[in-house]
Amino acid sequence: MSLSRAAQSVVHFAVLFSVLGCGGGGDAPIELKGAGASFPAPLYQRWFAEYSGSHGVKVEYASAGSGAGIKQFTEKLVDFGASDAAMTDEEMAKVEEGVQLLPMTAGSIVMCYNLNDAKGKPIADLKLSRAAYAAIFLGEVSNWNDAAIAENNPNVQLPNKPISVVYRSDSSGTTFVFTQHLSAVSEKWKNGPGADKTVKWPVGSGAPKNDGVAGAVKQNEGAIGYVEFGFASKTGITMASLQNKSGRFAAPTLETATAALNSIPELPPDLRAWLPDPEGDNSYPIVSFTWILCRKKNPDPKRAEALKHLLMYCLTDGQKVSEELGYIPLPANVSQRVISALDNITSGGGNNS
Repeated sequence: MSLSRAAQSVVHFAVLFSVLGCGGGGDAPIELKGAGASFPAPLYQRWFAEYSGSHGVKVEYASAGSGAGIKQFTEKLVDFGASDAAMTDEEMAKVEEGVQLLPMTAGSIVMCYNLNDAKGKPIADLKLSRAAYAAIFLGEVSNWNDAAIAENNPNVQLPNKPISVVYRSDSSGTTFVFTQHLSAVSEKWKNGPGADKTVKWPVGSGAPKNDGVAGAVKQNEGAIGYVEFGFASKTGITMASLQNKSGRFAAPTLETATAALNSIPELPPDLRAWLPDPEGDNSYPIVSFTWILCRKKNPDPKRAEALKHLLMYCLTDGQKVSEELGYIPLPANVSQRVISALDNITSGGGNNS
């Protein structure tokens, strides 16, 4: 009985593991460098630290933002990039060795806020309708006791306090996912700021990366911003429940994010798939894959094989710690497609010497 392509890949990498794991006869460890998205950074750093400690390969990852990751990858400053916004055809055309996009994990974008009620007690169970949160980021709802917010929070004493919007100031895949969703639920947003890694925000102030946005929100009562779920969970910042496509309010949890991810159709051949407004009664409305960016042709065979083995680890054993850090493990059918795509990374395309 013949093995599937994915199964053959697993066998190949098991053999490669034994080769790399033996230390190469005393050779210095291979160093792999990556840069990009801050959305999956806590998970990537966990994966890379554990892999570096037991496989004779040193992996460094700089959480620089998706835009910076694409730029450094394109300019050959790193072995791999990372982005929450899958590279466009135009961006990939700039990479002469070809690009293989690999979805590695998935997660949700949450709206975090810092708000006390009229009596000074922290509000921990805020619900925001699609119309309300779109209007907040458009600057059309500017006070916390606005009727658009109050109608879905009848048991909350909302304060008469201005809303302070905080957004990502850097080129960010998190911003792309967030604004792509806003474009899906609001015609005004779609025909105004639109969806991109950076947009012209109608209102608010900027802060860099997830930690910058979360820090600004935590330091300013009345503030609201958007960050990655795992990061928000780790920092203990308060998150709002959001109205989904079915009209229900979904709390940001791994269960509601997984429900959204399960609504995705079959992955296309290029492994670029989006969920700007997922179906399902229990689906959280802002969920996305995040991608590792690899050159299809690598001039150094050893580095190409080391990178492929690292990614195989991330797609197998690494998935087991995803939920612990607030991320969604890839469904089995998705991980098998990605494992098969590792075969597209080969040596060739020049010489480093």
